[in-house]
Amino acid sequence: MKKILITGGAGFIGSNAASRFLAQGAAVTVFDDLSRRGTDKNLRWLKSLGGDLTFIKGDIRDAKAVNRLLNGTSAPRFDLCLHLAAQVAVTTSVVEPREDFEINALGTFNLLEAVRAAAHKPVVIYSSTNKVYGKMEYAGVKESAKRYSYAKLPKGVTERMWLDFYSPYGCSKGAADQYVIDYARIYGLKTITFRQSCIYGPRQFGVEDQGWVAHFIICAVKGRPITIYGDGKQVRDILYVDDLVDAFLSAARNLKVSAGNVYNIGGGMANSVSLLEFIALLEKYLGRKIELKYGDWRPGDQKVYISSIDRARKELGWTPKIGCKKGIELLVKWVQENKGLFDGF
Repeated sequence: MKKILITGGAGFIGSNAASRFLAQGAAVTVFDDLSRRGTDKNLRWLKSLGGDLTFIKGDIRDAKAVNRLLNGTSAPRFDLCLHLAAQVAVTTSVVEPREDFEINALGTFNLLEAVRAAAHKPVVIYSSTNKVYGKMEYAGVKESAKRYSYAKLPKGVTERMWLDFYSPYGCSKGAADQYVIDYARIYGLKTITFRQSCIYGPRQFGVEDQGWVAHFIICAVKGRPITIYGDGKQVRDILYVDDLVDAFLSAARNLKVSAGNVYNIGGGMANSVSLLEFIALLEKYLGRKIELKYGDWRPGDQKVYISSIDRARKELGWTPKIGCKKGIELLVKWVQENKGLFDGF
């Protein structure tokens, strides 16, 4: 994989992936509209790394601009496209459902059509979401002192669980998810869908409605209170971004099995944590209490989501290497060393 296109490449995941590919000697093209807070900082950082980096400012909703990326007269023959450009917050989707649809569903359609028209068709890895599974009320939820857990899914959610798009965000990402899968079936494109759980790590400018792991850590390091929506017992499996990039690479190396397929990618049971448990770990690491506030549950919030990562382990040879305790320590240290980046956040 020598020529890489990353849509949303100045975002949190995109910039981490781009830096890895640049370090490996690949030519990386970043396509981003820089609308999300922090992307300008991430782009400056990427440019400081050196290597074969090209930045193109553009909007994934612009079909002509997306087509030029793949089919323009000077367009590179990309080997791989990481499609990360997205509207990423459930709460924003509830307020602005049309914009959410146009970015997530229409934007993905634009990319797929451009790839379909390309003479040299790159592998496409699409960053989907666990929200395509909805609230999963059929799984049953048990409550204990510090967390919720599944009553009927001891290994977590597999890719065989039925889809139940919930919230405009779930609908837009879910529609794109299904288009990506079907373009492999109908048009023979080499597409791979990652239904990702909570990804966290350096260069994540987390805010209250998205990127909760980084948001909690940023607040804690800067001495701000943290607002928990709900009771704090909701559970997620969290995955350090370096492990996600490893999964991208593993999928691209194993196209005979990965092409056309979908994988749940997260920390798995071993890295599942409730918000209250996460706060406790953070307090222990920082050596002080964190002020908490509470608000109402937010629409579309799952009490539990834990990925079963067995398929990725078996087919891609991938498994997380950085546990949640180590990952929290790494991110706290990074935020402490880069506090100036978060002025105004």
